[in-house]
Amino acid sequence: MSGQDQFLNVIDRDEAERRFRAALKLAPLGIERIPLADALGRVLSQDLVARVDVPSFDRSNFDGFAVQANDTFGATEMSPKSVRLLPDTLDAGTEPTIELQSGEAISISTGGMIPRGADAILMIESADVNQDSVLIQRAVTPGFGVSFAGTDLSTGETVLRIGTVLTSRETGVLAALGESHIDVWKMPKVAIISTGNEIIAPGQPIRPACVYDSNSQILADAVRELGGQPKFFGIVQDNVVALRDMVQHALTESDLVLLSGGTSKGKGDLCYRVVSEFKDPGIVAHGVALKPGKPLCLAVTNEKPVVILPGFPTSAIFTFHEFVAPVIRLLAGRSVESHETVKATLAVKANSEAGRTEYLLVGLVKTDSGLSAFPMGRGSGSVTTFSRADGFVTIPRHTEIVEAGELVEVRLIGRGLEVADLIVIGSHCVGLDYLLSELQRRGVTSKLLTVGSSAGLAAAKRNECDLAGIHLLDPESGHYNLPFLSDSVQLIEGYGRSQGILFRRGDSRFEGHSATEIPSLIADNNCVMVSRNQGSGTRILIDRLLAGKKPSGYAVQPSNHNAVAAAINQGRADWGVAIQSVAQSNNLGFLPYQEERYDFAVPKSRFDRPAVQAFVKLLSEETTRKHLTELGFNS
Repeated sequence: MSGQDQFLNVIDRDEAERRFRAALKLAPLGIERIPLADALGRVLSQDLVARVDVPSFDRSNFDGFAVQANDTFGATEMSPKSVRLLPDTLDAGTEPTIELQSGEAISISTGGMIPRGADAILMIESADVNQDSVLIQRAVTPGFGVSFAGTDLSTGETVLRIGTVLTSRETGVLAALGESHIDVWKMPKVAIISTGNEIIAPGQPIRPACVYDSNSQILADAVRELGGQPKFFGIVQDNVVALRDMVQHALTESDLVLLSGGTSKGKGDLCYRVVSEFKDPGIVAHGVALKPGKPLCLAVTNEKPVVILPGFPTSAIFTFHEFVAPVIRLLAGRSVESHETVKATLAVKANSEAGRTEYLLVGLVKTDSGLSAFPMGRGSGSVTTFSRADGFVTIPRHTEIVEAGELVEVRLIGRGLEVADLIVIGSHCVGLDYLLSELQRRGVTSKLLTVGSSAGLAAAKRNECDLAGIHLLDPESGHYNLPFLSDSVQLIEGYGRSQGILFRRGDSRFEGHSATEIPSLIADNNCVMVSRNQGSGTRILIDRLLAGKKPSGYAVQPSNHNAVAAAINQGRADWGVAIQSVAQSNNLGFLPYQEERYDFAVPKSRFDRPAVQAFVKLLSEETTRKHLTELGFNS
């Protein structure tokens, strides 16, 4: 075989990628369960749903006294009010055995559990103890000084979504939820082999005509950054038998094999000869119209990728990130990386070779008129040029000249943080949890802030989010959501859901009754409700139902439906208003009250964003509507 015969066919970059991916099964490699201590940097293989509330009980934020807020109203330093001090003390870790009555107070430590009957904390500096009484010197409002159970995280809430890369922030959440082991995607094992008589290992004395092996270190660390597990198989000199044995061994021990060097037309380059022996399908591209990176070789055998990267460092790095990095991310269960780009003015003219896509490394300089991009040189053998560059400009294969002063797009190298593709603010719904998780499976990341329908709609009007989940009823028209829109916001129709009264099954005060009968039950001070946060669509329904009345527990205002269910299940409250699907998942009784629409407001300026369009497409799919129906929602 002559050197000139080794290139099968130089093809376009996109065609090479298409052939390569078509021969692969681009899916995570399986699930493994690992200790939480080993979870940093791993990728969740399924949604993580909270099995406990955080906090798991109503607790005090201060040292002081658990009281009923009504007993403090009107108290000042000059005119204090007195309540009876109970003899017990509620330290952290102690479960209360009493029910606080009006006119009573009990000592409580920071982190102590709030007893039934108390609804606020009187800070110790706002009180004076006189034997068996407490002199209240400052009024407090219901809920003051209390962290309510489930207001941080609630049982049944989707806390982390499939595909989430675990950082210290997420592992802290997992620990707070009591998770000792988690399910993650297996890390793809990547074999790295360096080839060539001229390559020597770092640490060895340099020899004439030799170079240190920098590619294996660059590639190993790049694999780690992408969520893979690299294994260096060593340096193989130009011996076809030794190389063949090494490659076969690497295939049995790994999921992907990288060879560095040996892709050009020299007689000593043996990697191509070894890889050309593969079948099923074998080599899919050898020679790609790139600069740098033309001698790239892409092969697949038994669904395992085998890639021969160019030996020159810059060529190897570019081709690795263009063709191999996305494959490793997908095998590791990660979404395809979104690359940060900036606009800049090219400082000097750049000439390019027609017929080859060129990557031009540039350094960025800030000027009064914006950013200027200065070419950093084109040497494919340079390691330092790549490490010092801010980014690169892609020059299309049919472009020969890019003039100075032309506006170009620069793809940054290792700059900035990955941000969510879709920002969602508004009302919480388990149906929305499902939709965002499904988007995550499709590679669209999201960030959800549950602040209520009114606040979410306001954020959309200010162009601060991509979507706002809302369910706002206009009492005059009887219509949901549409009457509240402005000229800058449009509506994406969501789904219907049923709001109603949640209660513990078997409670005779609710069983067999209707939701409209509830106001007649609230005169009983022992019938404690849990409300919702102001500005939420559910709070509007609650206030309409109560018609101005404020029963026991009205001041307790968690921010989502699951927290309402948690309060009832744990006996901290006896009833509340939430959606039917939450009642079903928590095995609670449900009295229907209002059929409503849960829709999505989107700023018109953001409607055409890819992430928003992906959401619209998902919402319209038949399988999505079917799954929403199974969750208890309707069209």
